[in-house]
Amino acid sequence: MTSPDALFTVLITGATGAIGSALANAYAQPGTHLILHGRKPDALDELAIQCKQKGALVTLSQVALTDHAQLNSWLHEICLTRVPDIVIANAGKNIHPPSLGAMEDWEETQALLNINLITPLAMANYLAPKMIARGSGQLVFMSSLAAFYGLPVTHAYSASKAGVKAYSESLRGWLSPHGIGVSVVMPGYVESSMSRAMPGPKPWVWPPERAARRIRAQVARNKARICFPLLLHFSCWLLAALPASVSHRLVQAFGFGELS
Repeated sequence: MTSPDALFTVLITGATGAIGSALANAYAQPGTHLILHGRKPDALDELAIQCKQKGALVTLSQVALTDHAQLNSWLHEICLTRVPDIVIANAGKNIHPPSLGAMEDWEETQALLNINLITPLAMANYLAPKMIARGSGQLVFMSSLAAFYGLPVTHAYSASKAGVKAYSESLRGWLSPHGIGVSVVMPGYVESSMSRAMPGPKPWVWPPERAARRIRAQVARNKARICFPLLLHFSCWLLAALPASVSHRLVQAFGFGELS
């Protein structure tokens, strides 16, 4: 078997989620080492079998991503063999207010910010210097079209994804002279348990396999923003461009301010 240090290496967090598992399968092929992190051991083992059947070498992890000591120790161990060629910081969660007039639970909000925002930044902080030293690599951050305009029923989620978008765009400008690519993925609704749990209408839902194909193709091109689907992308961009009073009325009119 080819040594792991000679294989094209792709690290994916949140690999047991809908998009994460679809991405793992999309990248699985001979000559590739997949480092897959997920919270669901049974699903992670099943995913590993699928990817190995496609010829990939697979390494699994369930390290606590929000424990920065554990995270840095894990990344250090990975980089001793090979600094990943592509890192997809996909792990995340969503919450919403329990009822009209109620705020999101503060402990849940902190947990969401830790995994959605702080963890991707911590990963980049550790891995970017390693990639700079090698002169190559690609960091991929998972944001959302909600980063363009915060939805009234997903306060913390929208804020976390806006933060990821801003950070990745800033990092791209800093890392590009060093030969490092940075992409931010901004999906609309992708079929998943997390998507189904979100309140409000869900137009133009994509299956995760389609999303993964789009992400992989545009990461290969080092696309700065990977946004889909087109109509929802334009709609969310327009909400950010219009006066806030107009955007607020549009969001309410189309049902995105409703908890039911």
